Parts: sequence; C-alpha cells; structure tokens
Amino acid sequence: MASNYEHVLAACIKPLCKPWSTPALTDKKSTSAALFDEFNRRIESKEVVIGVMGLGYVGLPLVLSYANHGVRVIGFDVDQKKIDSLLEGKSYIQTIASEKVAEVIAGGHLDPTSDIERLREADAILICVPTPLNKYREPDLTYVEETVKSVAPHFRAGQMLSLESTTYPGTSREIILPYIEQAGFTVGEDFFLVYSPEREDPGNQTFDTSTTPKVVGGFEDNSLKIGCGVYELIVEKVVPVSGMETAEAVKLTENIFRAVNIALVNELKVTYEKMGIDVWDVIEAAKTKPFGYMPFYPGPGLGGHCIPIDPFYLTWKAREFGVSTRFIELSGEINNSMPGYVIGKLGEALDKKLRKGFNGARILLVGLAYKKNVDDTRESPAFKLLDELLARGADVDYLDPYVPVIPPIRKYPELADRKSVNIDSVAGLKFDAALICTDHDNIDYQKLVDSVPVTVDTRNATKSVKDNRDRIVKA
Repeated sequence: MASNYEHVLAACIKPLCKPWSTPALTDKKSTSAALFDEFNRRIESKEVVIGVMGLGYVGLPLVLSYANHGVRVIGFDVDQKKIDSLLEGKSYIQTIASEKVAEVIAGGHLDPTSDIERLREADAILICVPTPLNKYREPDLTYVEETVKSVAPHFRAGQMLSLESTTYPGTSREIILPYIEQAGFTVGEDFFLVYSPEREDPGNQTFDTSTTPKVVGGFEDNSLKIGCGVYELIVEKVVPVSGMETAEAVKLTENIFRAVNIALVNELKVTYEKMGIDVWDVIEAAKTKPFGYMPFYPGPGLGGHCIPIDPFYLTWKAREFGVSTRFIELSGEINNSMPGYVIGKLGEALDKKLRKGFNGARILLVGLAYKKNVDDTRESPAFKLLDELLARGADVDYLDPYVPVIPPIRKYPELADRKSVNIDSVAGLKFDAALICTDHDNIDYQKLVDSVPVTVDTRNATKSVKDNRDRIVKA
C-alpha cells in the first residue's frame, strides 16, 4: 500500500507530464511544501511514526516517552539481546522499570526491531549512538557514520533525521548531510535535518525526558519547525536555536562548564588538604550563599559518557580554527590526575596505619557506577582505580549493589565478569582497606567502616558515620 508521502509525491510530480505544467523549480517548491504540510498534519494528528536508532541510556527513555504519549515508535538496535528483552517486556537499565516497558509493548506503541529496512516506516529518525574518543583522545564518530550509512539506503522522501549524540559543531552538516545527499535527497526540499542534543541524567528523580527542556537546531526554517513539532509531542518546553551548529555547541558548553568546575574543586581539594582544611566543609558553607555560587563536588575522577569526553570534542575542533583551548585542556589534566591522587592517598593510609604496601594488600573497592544510585558504569573512574591496584599487586574485590557483575568494558576487557561482594560479608573477608569511589545511598557506611581498618573516602560518603572515624581518610 502506498504511503501518504508517496501519494503526495505522485500528486506533485504528475503535472510535469502536462504541457501547461509550471517550471521544475516551482514543482520542487510545491513538492517541498506538500511534504512539509503532510508532516505537520501527521504530527498534529499523532499519526507520525518515530524511529529511534540506539536503545541505550538515551534511546530507551526516548522511545518510552513517545510511546507513553500515544505516539507509535519503532526502536532500532543492532544488539538483538536488547530487542528480545524489550519484546519480553523487560528493561535492561536499572533506573527504568520493566513494568514501563511491558506497558508500552502491550499497548502496541513500541515496536523494537533490528531490521533496518523498517526505517521507511518512520517519519522521524532520531539517532542516539555513542560518540567516544579514540586512543589519541580525538573524536571517534564511527558509530554515527556507520549508523547514517545504514540509514541512507532505506531513506525516503519526507523524512526527518535528527542526531542526538553529543559531538562537535559542524558534525550534522559535515558528516550526516553528505550521506543523505548522496542517496539523492535535498535537505529542505524532500527531507528535514535537525540536531537536538540529548540531556539524559540517569537516576535523576526531578527531571526526565519530558520535563527537561529540549534544544533544537535545524538546517533551515522548515527543518527547524518540523524538528520542534516532533519533540513538542513529548517535551514540555522546546528551545529552538539559530542553527545546527549552535545546538551542537550548546551541549558541549553545558558539559564543559561542569568539567571545568569539577576540576576547580578537585584542585581545591588537594590544596586545602595540605592546609588541613576539609573541602567538603568548605563547600557546604559556601553553598549557603543564595547568589553568585553554585556547588560542585570533588571525586576520584570523571565518569559518565559526557563530562570526561565532550570537552575534547571541542578542543579537537578548535584546532581546525587555530584556537588553543587552554582552560579546557587544563581542567582535563586536573580531572585525569585524580585517580593517581587517590591511589597515592590510599598508599599513604596503608603505610601509616598498617605498615603495608599495595603488593598483597586486600582492598575493597566500593562503587563501580560512575554516579550514585544507578547501574551506569560508562567511563567510571573506578575501573582505572581497580586496574591500577591490580597492577600494583593488590588483591581487589568490589562492592556495588547496582552492578552485581562487571559488564564487558572496551578499555578493560579483562575485568569483565567479576562479581560484587555483599556488605554483610565484608567483615569476614578481612580486607585491609576500603576505597569508596561511588556513594550509593543503599550502602551501610557505618558497617563498612567498622569492618575494615582503613576507609579511604573520595565522595564524603562517610559524613554521617559516628564510630571509628579515626579509620576514615578523605581523598
């Protein structure tokens, strides 16, 4: 059966066969207007079909949001295990309940698949794939390019394409657009191109996909209008900006802001420690000022898919324009040095309190997730710490109720399949020290401190511990 778009195209192109038809340019304008009007009609009637490519920490909340708003959504992923899990009504992300998945599957609004040919069914295609760094700390757009290559052969007139993955300004125009143009389409005439950065925060109890404002930048006005309409179906506030490059820069700016400020408090932590001042006490007092200050907190290093990576997308792109981003580079150096600082503090504590070195020491690493109360381990500094401790000859176990088994990790494949210990077994396992990397709320920190001779705390997780505080070392 022909789609509405095929009928629209046929109606617009048919007059070309008549001797009194208008010139080709006018027909192109008519076709473009018809496609634009049809897309808007489908948005307004909620007949629009959304295709989301990549069903991870960004893509899965996105498809659930559309499905919960009564919009049909097709979820694509190359990982058949994810597809099978969703079809069974099961979630593979701890912060997303399986009940939510089962509800939209049963309601017929979510259709998970690994069949790329079904892209033609979607009106809007939203790309949510990883954008990591390579070993030289340069942007690795392999996932984006491979995804767009797979999209191009199945693309049809009248579709909208949106990249949500964080990247440098110019990616949509320089990488995405050429693949679709080579497939025979013209942006603004027979397809629409936008960039709208994801703003997911796993485990955030205040803001979710629908309540977090959505920035949208379009290639031209029609793309922007279509993009805003697509996202207004699920988001309370859409923020249109002047272009795709602006939208790409917005996401980088947000995460660079966080990275730089975290680097600042990490540097203050080291400085104040030398002076005998607890940086956590300083921050708690400073944040009582109702203006001119925003609290950021130190830690063992940066984690998550955004903050450790995104700043380097801009530093790389800036070099193309002859700009040296020294402030960003310096913050990266400081944050990347934190795991080494923490290892040093742990080594000092072992030597001072137990007269032991790392070789043969029994160490419990507490928390593998990159942030509290989630199962997300992407770019977690805990893995670097675990790897370094093993390299120094330590005997290391870990405790994380959100990560019972270490998943496959590209950078540290040898760590996969290790299993978490239980807090109740810690005392019997005779650890020399515990190193707190993530401050999950469901860990009994008093029991932890009571169970080991030394606890090195990088998150101020032990702030409420009453007994045996002489065993605690801040790092």
